[in-house]
Amino acid sequence: MAANPSVADDPVLAAAARRSIRSSLMHWAAANVSNPGAPVPPNVGPEPLSIARDMARRGLEPFTFRPALTVGWRLWMDIGFKLASDPDELRELLDVSFRSISNFIDATAAGIAAQVQQERDELARGTHAERREVTALILDGAPISRQRAEARLGYALNRAHIGAVIWSDEPDGDLSQLDRVADAFGDAAGFARPLTVIASAATRWVWVPESALDVELVRRAVEGTPGARIAIGTIAKGIEGFRRSHLEALTTQRMVAGLQSRQRVAFFADVQLIALITQNREAAEEFIKNTLGDFESAGPELHKTVLTYINEQCSVGRTTKLLYTHRNTLLRRLERAEQLLPRPLEHSSVHVAVALEALQWRGKPAN
Repeated sequence: MAANPSVADDPVLAAAARRSIRSSLMHWAAANVSNPGAPVPPNVGPEPLSIARDMARRGLEPFTFRPALTVGWRLWMDIGFKLASDPDELRELLDVSFRSISNFIDATAAGIAAQVQQERDELARGTHAERREVTALILDGAPISRQRAEARLGYALNRAHIGAVIWSDEPDGDLSQLDRVADAFGDAAGFARPLTVIASAATRWVWVPESALDVELVRRAVEGTPGARIAIGTIAKGIEGFRRSHLEALTTQRMVAGLQSRQRVAFFADVQLIALITQNREAAEEFIKNTLGDFESAGPELHKTVLTYINEQCSVGRTTKLLYTHRNTLLRRLERAEQLLPRPLEHSSVHVAVALEALQWRGKPAN
């Protein structure tokens, strides 16, 4: 996937690619177990066809399995050298295996290419293809007049926008529910007809005009849809704002996916700093460990207490009111935090706050 940034940089496409590769490997292995040496029929099952559809929708070239073949072939050679003691047997094993794998990948690629062409033909006849084409031109900064873009999108661009990315962690689920989340996002903005673009089977790009967003309505819609998540950009004006808010939402989506976060609703305004420091996951983990020390494993209650205390400019009075806790309880928690932190809080409060914010968004620590 590293050879294809369009796939590697998109969490949904990357996950689909991994499923497709795994499916094809299992397909080839199962066929050889049931009928050794026979030609393996192409794998045009749901996993490779799913990513074919997504690549077609985005106007990308079909996903290739060749890099995966290189890795798999090296592993298969290692196994062959361990199993075969006779050079002639080893030569025959590798020759038959290589021709089988190559023919299988070529046949699968041909089947997928046919499906991609069919998908492109279907999309070319639909309004979603036109929306995708126009939004791609805008996002790429291509020369297209505002009036022409508005006419083709049915959406006014000479105003402020909020961009969002809605996606699903359950690609085998009912993906039509993502459209209902997009509609709910429009309702939360007081806009009955949001601009929705099908970026892939499991991803929707959405824009609404500037508004006082009903965040609670958005949360309820997402939480009521299994696997659904949403990343939301900031308010920005005009065509440039249309682009910027979308890119902010994409950045937020990638951060949430990269950190394996459990959060299902994420605003760029809340995670901008965290997205910046977690671009290098290993460096971010090192920063958290060096900043928090033993306090990293202190538990969410103590973390929330210290973060609230710092955000309230170290005011005991305001912190007790926000946390609905007694002054003495707060002081005991702060004392415990001081014991666990590697440096006094009064000299490291900014770093501690950033580390705790990152910790809130992190799912599983990096290995």
